[in-house]
Amino acid sequence: MITGLRTLLIVGGAYVAAQMIADVASLRIVDAWGWAVDAGTIVYPITFTLRDLIHKVGGPTAARTLIGVAAVVNLVMALVFWLVAELPADTVTGPQTEFGMVLAPVWGIVIASIVAEVVAELIDTEVYRMWERRMGEKAQWGRVLVSNAVAIPVDSAIFVGLATLFGVFPAAVAWSILGVNIVVKGVVTLVSIPWIYAVKPARLESSPTI
Repeated sequence: MITGLRTLLIVGGAYVAAQMIADVASLRIVDAWGWAVDAGTIVYPITFTLRDLIHKVGGPTAARTLIGVAAVVNLVMALVFWLVAELPADTVTGPQTEFGMVLAPVWGIVIASIVAEVVAELIDTEVYRMWERRMGEKAQWGRVLVSNAVAIPVDSAIFVGLATLFGVFPAAVAWSILGVNIVVKGVVTLVSIPWIYAVKPARLESSPTI
């Protein structure tokens, strides 16, 4: 049996769910104390540390697999929302335009989000793996801090750069979103560092002899 499988399932499920929630929330740009910021920033920063926990419990293959799964799920979710918004509404129930107004995907944000997530999280995986190889079980806090410190600016830069290129928001808003994203993600990283000590690597154990 594999010990730690339950932990891997819980953390993996939380990772994919957080990615989905963040991608939906990113459709709305909000004002936070005078700064423009995509609302996905409320949830998305924690995905970096969740990825680190997945890596520790299940290894780099599990981390890469879930990164891919999250990207596919988010793309399928956007396609389903688009299809539902495009389908004709039931005439008896009414136009139901609210669904499309809220959940119909902004494809520039969808593409920017997915590309940024995949690239940044894969970079996070490689930096984490290099730190782990060099340091072993020592200074586990460094795995989270260093990998996130490299991946977070990459993620924010790709998202904001592509969204601006696709005309989702103007350059002035882009700079605001970039700065706030990096700061918030950095703060969440620092706060969540102790989580890395709360999980243990999964171990493959032989089945009992009958």
